[in-house]
Amino acid sequence: MNEAASGKQGGNDEDTGARLDFSRRLQAVTNKIHATANLDEIMLDLGMDFCDLFDCDRFTLYAVTPENDHIVSKVKTGLTTFRELRLSISPSSIAGFVAMSRKALNIRDAYDEEELRRLAPGLHFQSGVDQRTGYRTREMLVAPLLTVQSNELLGVIQFINNRKGGPFSKVCEEGVRDLCETLSVAFSQRLKPPQTVRTKYVGLVHEAVLSAPELELATRSARKKNLDIEEVLIKEFQVRAQAIGESLAKFFATPYEPYKPDRIKPGELLRNLKAQYVEENQWLPLEETTEGLVVMALDPERINTSKIVNQIFPKAKVVYRVTTREDFRRTAEQFFGAAVDAEGGSVGELLSGMDQDDVDGEGTLDVSAAVENELVKLLNKVIMDAYRQGVSDIHIEPLPGKGKTGIRFRKDGSLVPYIEIPASYRNALVARVKIMCDLDISERRKPQDGKIKFRKYGPLDIELRVATIPSSGGVEDIVMRILAAGEPIPLDKLGVLPFNLERLRAAIEKPYGLFFVCGPTGSGKTTTLHSVLSHLNTPDTKIWTAEDPVEITQKGLRQVQVNRKAGLDFATVMRAFLRADPDVIMVGEMRDKETVSMGIEASLTGHLVLATLHTNSAPESIVRLLDMGMDPFNFADALLGILAQRLAKRLCSSCKVAYHPDAAEVELMLTEFCTELLSTEAFITDPDAGRAQVLAGWRQRYANADGKFTLYRAVGCAECNKGYRGRVGLHELMIGTDKVKKLLQEHSRVAALLAAALEDGMMTLKMDGIEKVLSGITDIKMVRQVCIK
Repeated sequence: MNEAASGKQGGNDEDTGARLDFSRRLQAVTNKIHATANLDEIMLDLGMDFCDLFDCDRFTLYAVTPENDHIVSKVKTGLTTFRELRLSISPSSIAGFVAMSRKALNIRDAYDEEELRRLAPGLHFQSGVDQRTGYRTREMLVAPLLTVQSNELLGVIQFINNRKGGPFSKVCEEGVRDLCETLSVAFSQRLKPPQTVRTKYVGLVHEAVLSAPELELATRSARKKNLDIEEVLIKEFQVRAQAIGESLAKFFATPYEPYKPDRIKPGELLRNLKAQYVEENQWLPLEETTEGLVVMALDPERINTSKIVNQIFPKAKVVYRVTTREDFRRTAEQFFGAAVDAEGGSVGELLSGMDQDDVDGEGTLDVSAAVENELVKLLNKVIMDAYRQGVSDIHIEPLPGKGKTGIRFRKDGSLVPYIEIPASYRNALVARVKIMCDLDISERRKPQDGKIKFRKYGPLDIELRVATIPSSGGVEDIVMRILAAGEPIPLDKLGVLPFNLERLRAAIEKPYGLFFVCGPTGSGKTTTLHSVLSHLNTPDTKIWTAEDPVEITQKGLRQVQVNRKAGLDFATVMRAFLRADPDVIMVGEMRDKETVSMGIEASLTGHLVLATLHTNSAPESIVRLLDMGMDPFNFADALLGILAQRLAKRLCSSCKVAYHPDAAEVELMLTEFCTELLSTEAFITDPDAGRAQVLAGWRQRYANADGKFTLYRAVGCAECNKGYRGRVGLHELMIGTDKVKKLLQEHSRVAALLAAALEDGMMTLKMDGIEKVLSGITDIKMVRQVCIK
């Protein structure tokens, strides 16, 4: 026998040995499958056995949904999350393509797009799990599970990353077919649903949110830790409250009612109910509709059988809604406040303690001592509830005559109704606010402003900025802004795009110069400046700040509270700072010529000066400062940059829905994006080429393998306010480049400054917002709301 023949024979012997060894191990796994009592045990107990059999890192088993349009993960070895993977049966994922084509795939590298295109046009690897976990998927062996007789799809099995490196062997390819046949037989024999005890949460199993063993595991965990099962489902198994609510709705055959942050408190319905009673009996009236009195309950059957609601509301036709424990708790807190606290009662109890009929509708200060005491408690409670809910402003809005006084909270930029107070206590409420901030209670014809140091009246160490405004009908409106002390946000967490973040760091790390942050009230200017200061705050740097008021404190900063009544204004503080050997100076606001002049002087004498301005855009800020009478040459020398910003509502991550925009929507966004660029040299020369370049950049950064963009729509859920939760900053960063400084010295118009800044790489607020729309952070509607151009 020659050497070649001998080598070939040796290779065959080796392959045969590998096949025999694999067959032996496969038979052991097969025996375990057939010995397992039910399908769920197969899925939970044998995952690592499958990994060892194919010598791989991870194994995933997908089951097809009842609608036959998706596959859902049932076993995920190597992942620490219980969150299901739900994939459409399509080429948008490798497992989805295998389910669609019903053919096994052996992939060398899941990230190799050329290899995927050779296998099938449009085939795409879903890299989201890798991005979340930091894991790197390479090799994949994926095969369909089909019924033996009718060839119907049951699911997909997937093996990831050969431990030996390189693609899975031919032995594994043959072995996966054998394993699929064994699993298909086992699945077919056990397709009858197991006898599950009917519980409120079995709907989660029916909808493939959880498997039956996972539900059983959650039940055992709740029992062991002495927790409510819903808490365990949400925190440990990442089940959404909406899914739990839908399961409860099916069990009780009653519609699900989630918590709604904008729900108006039904004061009349709550008059005879106490917070403690509601908590103990677990039902709550919501509103009166054409259907009847809507009642939210954890167990509608029990409440309905007890007839307790009919005893309290004898004339009402009761309509029940089921809810989750978390939704019920949040709604009860919304109506009553955080149960009973140090103030001695909830909002509902305090309101019910005020007799509405003893005083005429014009309102008077002649209230009894007992009612006045309740009013004090009520106002304290309103402030504490606002702080706990993350509210920025409290609006007290009285109506003239016998109209009630409404209180609204501003959350994430939108006003939300909170409670209504009887007209009888209108004047007493306004007087109480004035007393808390040392204002003249007898003066009702002029606006007044002041501050409340709330730690003198309640348990929270917060400040409120108060403004009273006389309005028609002889009443006074009050607006209270909560100035809660907080920690600075790290610079890279502000939501600044990477391109802008790099330019921002380069500007603020200069040893001296002038840097402005501009925008309207409430746009986050102070927050941004403190993030910049946090970045610069090192043991070898001396930083002085002049603020009105000091909202955010940082260790290492020397912060001064401006007090105009005492003669301590921004200009006076600035003069003192220059004698105090600073490296960095931060001025809360530059609104007059003297303060700006001193800021320019300080920046030219070796100090880094940071300040805020109330202007609409970065180029407009320059013109505004020049109009104040600043020397253009000194100002140009001092200027490092100007950051304009706005806050847009952020889409709720729990309920936003993805969609692919059509060509018309993309074209409209492109037109809005390029509007300001039309004045730049590139667009003047060839506007079509400029638009094409912008679109190509978008496709490179945001499009999928098919060239499609993915945007998101607001939906609304119990966790958010009509589809939005939180806010995101939009930024316009204009750097003091040589071209900009030359135009500044020439006192050029805003249009010329804008064109020069755009050519130097600036993005306008609208452009930055559209980038964040394409990133899925917000939507174009919110961007248009805050960008005037």
